[in-house]
Amino acid sequence: MPSAFRPQRIVIVSDAWRPQVNGVVTTLENTARALSESGHSVEIVGPDRFRTVPCPGYTSIRLALTTPSGVAKVIDALRPDALHIATEGPLGWAARRVALRRGWGYTTAYHTRFPEYLENMARIPAAWTYYLIRRFHRPSAAMLAPTPSIAAHLRERGFARVAEWSRGVDTQIFYPPRKGDSRPKRESPVFLYAGRISTEKNLEAFLSLELPGQIWVAGDGPARAGLEARFPKARFLGMQTPRDLADIYRQASVFVFPSRTDTFGLVLLEAMACGLPVAAFPVPGPLDVVGGKPAGILDEDLQRACLGALKLGSSGPLARAASFGWERASRQFLDALVPLVPDTADSTAAVINCTHAST
Repeated sequence: MPSAFRPQRIVIVSDAWRPQVNGVVTTLENTARALSESGHSVEIVGPDRFRTVPCPGYTSIRLALTTPSGVAKVIDALRPDALHIATEGPLGWAARRVALRRGWGYTTAYHTRFPEYLENMARIPAAWTYYLIRRFHRPSAAMLAPTPSIAAHLRERGFARVAEWSRGVDTQIFYPPRKGDSRPKRESPVFLYAGRISTEKNLEAFLSLELPGQIWVAGDGPARAGLEARFPKARFLGMQTPRDLADIYRQASVFVFPSRTDTFGLVLLEAMACGLPVAAFPVPGPLDVVGGKPAGILDEDLQRACLGALKLGSSGPLARAASFGWERASRQFLDALVPLVPDTADSTAAVINCTHAST
């Protein structure tokens, strides 16, 4: 049941924020915009409000260098009615500690599958990281997950109070070619990937395929130099503005998404909104966002998925993208929020919960 609580001032604490370019930032930007348009005041408390240090392995990402008292000072100045902690980074942990000490109600979100990333990249058992992530989210009034598959996965892993918070796409930027619904004709097909170029995105699975035509990669990241050297036939386009990226989507034939660990994949929606069919593995993210034919082909054989998607038209991807929207997603976010200061009847339970979950 949707909550009757409608806060005027919402604070979102996030370790991912501008100038970073990623799905978390895009989600928060669009959620804040949609909520602001409906009369809510939304403030993002990100690393830009504090001194920062580069993230190990991702020097372009800055991590906040602060304390719980420093985060509390910023939140207090904003006088929120509701608090959402978006990420499990330094700012997220600091805000969590402040909320627990003060008996505040708040919500959290699951944007990134860190347990799987760390197991694949550093051989850290996923069970260890899930233990830490469960501890982070346990005191929250609701843990927001981007898709039904991810929500079900989290429940199986022992997470409670999981709710869905979907995503949308800006159709003022991402739209199909103006002339009808067909893509520009090319002598050979273009298979495109867009997003962060890093180990966890599994780009080798795409770049090592023997495909007809051209392979394009849009975006940047720590794995780019190594992949460019190993796969000279691929065309690396670098970081793009949203409008330039939309133009690239409209020039391509198939969007290839080789990641097995994304929770959603906003680029999937962007590509489909431009009329581009998707080739991906049948894993959480693509299963919920693409769904399969006629929007794309999901197959454990990525080459077969690519060749199959090449035969699809643009009507299926366009219809699938249209079923998602930021207005609906923002309502889900809003319905999950709880009062910062719980009602008197709930205060005792909140204190007990905080005592068991903190420190």
